[in-house]
Amino acid sequence: MPQNLDPAESNPPPLVGTVIAVQANFCNVQIDPDVPEVGGKLILCTRRARLQKIGISAIVGDRVTIDEIDWQGLKGVVIDVFPRHSLLDRPPVANADRILLVFALAEPALDPFLLSKFLVKAESTGLQVSLCLNKSDLVSDKERQEWCDRLGEWGYLPIVISVETGLGVKELQVELDRQITVFAGHSGVGKSSLTNALIPDSNIRVATVSGKLSRGRHTTRHVQLFTMPTGGLIADTPGFNQPDIACAPTELAGYFPEIRQRLTTGNCQFNNCTHRDEPNCIVRGEWERYPHYLEFLADAIAWEQQLQSQPKLENNLKQKSSTGKKKFEPKLDSKYRQIARHTLLQSQGKLSDEFDDD
Repeated sequence: MPQNLDPAESNPPPLVGTVIAVQANFCNVQIDPDVPEVGGKLILCTRRARLQKIGISAIVGDRVTIDEIDWQGLKGVVIDVFPRHSLLDRPPVANADRILLVFALAEPALDPFLLSKFLVKAESTGLQVSLCLNKSDLVSDKERQEWCDRLGEWGYLPIVISVETGLGVKELQVELDRQITVFAGHSGVGKSSLTNALIPDSNIRVATVSGKLSRGRHTTRHVQLFTMPTGGLIADTPGFNQPDIACAPTELAGYFPEIRQRLTTGNCQFNNCTHRDEPNCIVRGEWERYPHYLEFLADAIAWEQQLQSQPKLENNLKQKSSTGKKKFEPKLDSKYRQIARHTLLQSQGKLSDEFDDD
């Protein structure tokens, strides 16, 4: 035990670390590696009651301060959570720097429309987006190059790898150094296998692709950060098959690199152009993903209309924050509500004034 961190001291200094896993009311915090003698240790922590009262939670990726450390049992208490520079709600990850979309060139076959949907969802997060093509050993050199050229037209330079042969894995490890990267992609494309290749001691469970459906089975059940030998952190997230397009129609165009590039050369006639059927639109044209854009635009319009058709929150719910956390509960019909005390006192005062006048 380092002398300056001896728990027997009257006031041992608090330490800073990163939350790498959360379960129920506990979280695993990894102490920053540059702390002498204890850097990299995992501490099982609870939250200080004050944080719970004011509704501050710790999620994977959060930078936190921990104190009251029991070095024998490796336990402690989270006393503060640093401000986040980014936040993903699905999956819940804080302070991520990049989303790495992992897709397979074969088994399962690469579906352009599904890939396009994942790319749009990733672009909507505002994080840096990278594309990784796994299982390159299952296709010919010609097919591999055709996909790289095709995706280059989309505005992406894919990283081609093979977990089976090790092709490109070390280069990818260097690419992801010193940042938090969220792995995402269709089930069965090899996200967990890739994490095991980048971090040999992670031991994440993997599963084979279904022969009948050419689809993978979910193997990751919860979000967890894994530390690479180079220092970067990887969030292996639960797989999902259909990312939703939940954005305003006016925002969608910004999630297509092809549209962003076209808009740098000029402007459409109308500022609010949806690039669908307006005259003098410089975006509309014969580029591969334009039909994808139109379909996603219809989804975005339907999503916005559904939001607008929902009753306003304040009309049906009332907010309660007595415990420090915002909670909402249904409002009672007016005939069942009790009269507020200040309203009752005002009514009584008016009634007294009327009696005095009489």
